[in-house]
Amino acid sequence: MIEVRPFASLGAANHGWLDARHHFSFAGYHDPARMGWGAIRVWNDDSIAAQSGFPLHPHRDMEIITYVRAGAITHEDSLGNRGRTEAGDVQVMSAGTGVRHSEYNLEDTETRIFQIWILPETLGATPAWGAKPFPKGARAGQFVVLASGFGDADALTIQTPARVLGATLRAGSDTSYRFDAGRVGYMVAATGRILVNGVEARARDGIAMSDVAEIRVTALEDAELVLVDAPV
Repeated sequence: MIEVRPFASLGAANHGWLDARHHFSFAGYHDPARMGWGAIRVWNDDSIAAQSGFPLHPHRDMEIITYVRAGAITHEDSLGNRGRTEAGDVQVMSAGTGVRHSEYNLEDTETRIFQIWILPETLGATPAWGAKPFPKGARAGQFVVLASGFGDADALTIQTPARVLGATLRAGSDTSYRFDAGRVGYMVAATGRILVNGVEARARDGIAMSDVAEIRVTALEDAELVLVDAPV
């Protein structure tokens, strides 16, 4: 099953400094049909105004992955971590027993991110944070693992049996990805119009996948893809 969820159908909240779209129920947006997808609980498409951001706030028992699409985000937390993650790169935070953090756009231009929350396999784990550059050229024409709970080489570590992957495709090219049994996928093209097993989706549409052994993604335009492979 492949279901396209058009960008226009997503939950929306505009706070002035933050223009957010919610693929799943979040904060003031509630849709009982969109409470998550397998272990994926949140996928927010956020545009953060220059010199603004999320002040210090708490999380626990959640794997939080931030994919920066444009600009940069600066992270600071109660564990003593501080880092700046730029466009195309990724940061992860395992909230575990509890952590407080802030996320600010300290740049002079808008920052755009995907923020993805995945339920952890075990509650009460040790909190952790990490960030890493992922050059787009290294994932040209293929999916590359950005964050993983399976110990994939060169990927950031998350504490759940899931993978977050990225790919860039030139118009007219394609790539594929195989799912193991009992898995679901959710994918968003940050840019570009694509076909997924012949089903068309536009930039920032959600693509929910279940009971699919393999997908073939064809770029109708130059495309930047983010895919999560998660347990049911």
